[in-house]
Amino acid sequence: MKTNIKMRIALAAAFVAFSGTALAADVSLTDARFLKKAAQAGNFEVEGSKLALKKSKNAEVQKFAKQMVEDHTKAAQELKALAAKKKVEVSAEPSFMQKGSLMLLGTYEGKNFDEEYADNVGVDAHESTVELFEKAAKSADDADIKQFANKVLPTLNHHLEMAKSLDTAVDKRD
Repeated sequence: MKTNIKMRIALAAAFVAFSGTALAADVSLTDARFLKKAAQAGNFEVEGSKLALKKSKNAEVQKFAKQMVEDHTKAAQELKALAAKKKVEVSAEPSFMQKGSLMLLGTYEGKNFDEEYADNVGVDAHESTVELFEKAAKSADDADIKQFANKVLPTLNHHLEMAKSLDTAVDKRD
């Protein structure tokens, strides 16, 4: 059984809950929110992928998860440096709601785990993250933030396509 709706609700609630006041000296509130949400999104994908590396026996899931950990860890380092430059504090962890989603994901085993990981951490999380980065790439107030979003967006779109292929592949397994 897929928890696609549950995961979407959890991610939406996390974004709404997190959109509180940001103390940022050098950027607009909107840009600070982007940095914070982007950090949490990346942290969610890294932690979910680390879980997949531990739990999944599927070679395709393992390969995808390894790539996600590598790519999102690198992007997180760049994002953290940019946020520090802009005097925005970003979390090194997923949001509270995302942590709950990871706990739920951790309850699955075998093929069910692979399907949930591919669908929720792969497809759904990347769809949300691509949307977040597209918005920043178009409308960020700060030129450095806009440049960062534009730089990372092609990789995120590639991840989304990889995730969709993985989702299809694990759904077909018996």
